[in-house]
Order: sequence, then C-alpha cells, then structure tokens
Amino acid sequence: MQHERAQRGEEVDDVPQPVIAAPWVRRESTISLTQVLLGANVAVFVAMILASGSVEFPGQIMVHFGANSGPYTITGEWWRLLTYMFLHSGLLHILFNMWCLWDLGRLSESLYGRWTFGAIYVTTGLAGGLASIGWNVQVLSVGASGAIFGLAGALIASFYLGEFSLPRIAISGTLRSLVIFAVFNLFLGGFFGGGGIDNACHIGGLVSGLILGALIARTAAQPEHAARRVVIFLLAALLLAGCAAGLAHHYGLPLRLGPSPLER
Repeated sequence: MQHERAQRGEEVDDVPQPVIAAPWVRRESTISLTQVLLGANVAVFVAMILASGSVEFPGQIMVHFGANSGPYTITGEWWRLLTYMFLHSGLLHILFNMWCLWDLGRLSESLYGRWTFGAIYVTTGLAGGLASIGWNVQVLSVGASGAIFGLAGALIASFYLGEFSLPRIAISGTLRSLVIFAVFNLFLGGFFGGGGIDNACHIGGLVSGLILGALIARTAAQPEHAARRVVIFLLAALLLAGCAAGLAHHYGLPLRLGPSPLER
C-alpha cells in the first residue's frame, strides 16, 4: 500500500520502509515446544534403558512405563493413551520418530503457534491410541508416530485449504512432501504390518489431524481466533471421550477410571 501511494506521488521518496515480520513467525521463547517434546521422549527412553539394561525393550517393561495396552487401557487406565506417545520400543524406533518430530514439529509450531501445535499433537496422539485399541484390543502400542501423523494431516489440510500466507511454490512443494510422507509410511505399515508397525494408530492420527487442520483453516485461521480454536479442541476432546465410552461399551465394560483389575 505504501509503495502504491509512492507511485501515485502521495509519498516522499525517502519515506521509511517498515520491515514487518512474516505472519506465520511466532517469537515466544528460545526453547520451543518441539524441543521440550523431543527431550521428554529421549528422557523416557533413557529411563527405560536404565530399568531394563537394554535398548530393545520387552513388553512388560513397556507396559510398566505406560504403553497403550488395550486390556489395561479400557479397564480404567485411560492415561495410557497419553503416556504411550512418549515411549519407544527400541533405538531405531525412537531415532526415526524423533527425526520426523523435529522436522514436522518445528514446521507446525512456527505456522500454528505453540499452544495450537501442542493441542494438535496431543489430540491426534489420543485419537491414534483409541484407533489402535479399537482395531485390535490386544495390541501393545508405543511411540510418537500417531501424533506425528496427526501433525502431517493437519498441515496437509491447512496447506491444501490455503490457511498460511506462504508463496504458492513453497506450499505446493511442502504439501507434496507431506502427502508422500503419509502415503509412503502408511504403505510400509500395511506391507510390514506384522513387524510391530501399528498402522491403525497412524491412520487414526492422520485422519484426526486432517479434520483438525481443516476446521482450523476454515473457521479459525488467524491467531486472533484463539477462542474458536479452543472450541474446536474442546469438541474434539468430547468426541474422543465419547469414542472411549463406546469402546468400553463395545467390549462389555463399564467406563471407569483407576487402576486396571489386571494390576491386582
């Protein structure tokens, strides 16, 4: 607008040109939430090494640390839907997931802002955990990949719907990379499904991320729409609670919170 005024002769030639930060850049602190999440995952992994004396963990160690084990989760220990996101079954598992979290987490946090990024991460991780035990109640699920797929889904929806004021060439390249990431990893999960890859968790995270990303892009795209974003995540939390109650009912169990009877 200032440049156009200058072309019309309404501005003097030496008028100061303000440099405005890009709207998707948030300057909140030197330590990002992505770094905090990565550090928490690594800290838990180190604790598991100290407890087991190995970098590849047996099932009982993972259950002890809070793995999403269907029989324990649906009989009262619903907190496992949160803790499983910070556990990993071995060295290669955590290395790959932390690499993906570092890339997708930094991008998501810079575009959405810290609290929205954190809410997407947790919400889609919970959705992935529910999808996992809904598909196979006997599964033992660990890892940040459900939440990572959720970030990918939210970014795909937001880029596709044009939420971010980025150059079209940057959006198309990033969108293409995200779609390839999701499709390739889902294909690997389907092809090697018997090798400990929990594709139900990945799909649950991806689909919930697509939905959240689309809702944010269409109804709460701007940072000043914080109240609308809060409403979106509250509705998502109610929907997840309803899914948990539905799972318990499906398996003929009352919805309860507390130590699982299997612990006794």
